[in-house]
Amino acid sequence: MKIFLNILVICLMLFSSKEITAQKDSIAQQRKARKMVRQGNKLYEQKQFTDASVAYQKALGNNASYDKASYNLGNALYQNKNFKEAAPQYELSAKTAEDKSSKAEAYHNLGNSMMETKNYQAAVDAYKNSLRNNPNDDETRYNLAVAQKLLDKQNQDNKDDNKDNKDNKDKDNKDKDDKNKDKDKKDGDDDKDKKDKDDKDKDGKGDKDKDKNKDPNKDDKKDQQQKPKPQQGKMSPQQIKQLLESLNNEEKKTQKKMNAKKAKGKKIKQEKDW
Repeated sequence: MKIFLNILVICLMLFSSKEITAQKDSIAQQRKARKMVRQGNKLYEQKQFTDASVAYQKALGNNASYDKASYNLGNALYQNKNFKEAAPQYELSAKTAEDKSSKAEAYHNLGNSMMETKNYQAAVDAYKNSLRNNPNDDETRYNLAVAQKLLDKQNQDNKDDNKDNKDNKDKDNKDKDDKNKDKDKKDGDDDKDKKDKDDKDKDGKGDKDKDKNKDPNKDDKKDQQQKPKPQQGKMSPQQIKQLLESLNNEEKKTQKKMNAKKAKGKKIKQEKDW
């Protein structure tokens, strides 16, 4: 019994020793992570965004759930116009942030990244999540309105494109059917002309004698009467439709550019950890 108690005490001592060592290692890693964030912040203020990104990544290597490091990394990537790479960092920051204000800012910047990549549906969702955490943010509310408007236009444009593709496909099928009908009609006319020629050959006489008695001047007058008169230049309904669509598309592009410039949401600011 005494031996068993001694073994139990030794096991507890070893377990406590390992736990204490792990805690020390964890604290050391957290301190190193904070140090790398401070270094990244200095580089960020000097507009050295690439070097700042490296420092923030090192911080996350020591503490993967460090929301300030992921948020600041997202900002550095965003400033370098790496919008696709910045988005997952904002998502991580939003998940690990402990207060609603930090969550709101992370979602706001996530929405900005999605706007830059023209992923308007994701931008709308991100701005809504930001407002859920900070309902009084007018800047986010404005960006949400712009993103929703651009999303509606994008959906309408896609709908119009699908309709045009369907119309073009139907037109191609109709033209193909008409072409086949014309071919069948031409084949039938050729057969008829061949039959008429054979009938004339059987009669032994053509219309040569009749042609001799024809009045050339009469034929010229007849030809002149049958020639179509030139029409004044005018656009067909199809050309008018294409022109109107072209003008409408140009107007849409101009409006999109103006709206996109307004939706640059400012919420890019670094988290300090001094």
